[in-house]
Amino acid sequence: MQLRRLRVRMGRLDHILISHLHGDHVFGLFGLLSSLGLTGREHPLHVYGPPELESVVLRHLEMFDIHLPYEVIHHPLDCTKGGAVYEDKVLTVRHFPLRHRIPACGYLFREKERRRRFRPGIFERYEIPVAQRRAIQEGAPLRLPDGSEVPNEEITMPGPPPRSYAFCSDTAYDRAVAGHVRGVDLLYHEATFAASEEARARETGHATARQAALIAREAGVGKLIIGHFSARYKDLTPLLEEARTIFPETYLAADGARFEIPLRKEANGQ
Repeated sequence: MQLRRLRVRMGRLDHILISHLHGDHVFGLFGLLSSLGLTGREHPLHVYGPPELESVVLRHLEMFDIHLPYEVIHHPLDCTKGGAVYEDKVLTVRHFPLRHRIPACGYLFREKERRRRFRPGIFERYEIPVAQRRAIQEGAPLRLPDGSEVPNEEITMPGPPPRSYAFCSDTAYDRAVAGHVRGVDLLYHEATFAASEEARARETGHATARQAALIAREAGVGKLIIGHFSARYKDLTPLLEEARTIFPETYLAADGARFEIPLRKEANGQ
């Protein structure tokens, strides 16, 4: 329903990452799998999460006599350890352990280094053969017809800096998380309770808004998004203010909200 409301094409969804097997993080998967089948999906769907997730999904499909027209490929993850999850030409994904009542995974997304860009006006100055352009963008010099070379730095500039994002939910306050997400551009960290409910947070395996901000500050992230709020809070402003006293670049998660992953000043040479 949210994909449709936000006008995200369901056919673009190829990978689903589940953090842990509590209902509010997994129950929606069953309806989504069925909906994808009803839209005529035929290409495989990859699902990542705790090892028990596969049997849960298969049992649901069997119990409700659901026959999907596409393959669901399960990737079991050991949520007590960290490791690689996924990689393609532009992106890597890793998982790392969170501290919750049951095994739970956080996820770290990093873009790979992007190719260099040609400097403005360089094509007017040089006739750069198409056959050389990709190699030049990867750092090679320009070879001229007379056999001489133009250094790469004279004709290209660094590409856009690679961006990074980390997702941490659900988890109690755990300073080890800061080590896993150090330096990321954008961090989502759960903030179920206000600081006044720190004991309750510890008892239930959750974090406070203040604790989320402490992780963001220690990890040196660019921007923090807090979410997973307890239903007891009708007004979220106090949680936001609580976090911002420690980490000013904090924002509230909300359905449909969009956040630009910030580019670091040092990455842009500013």
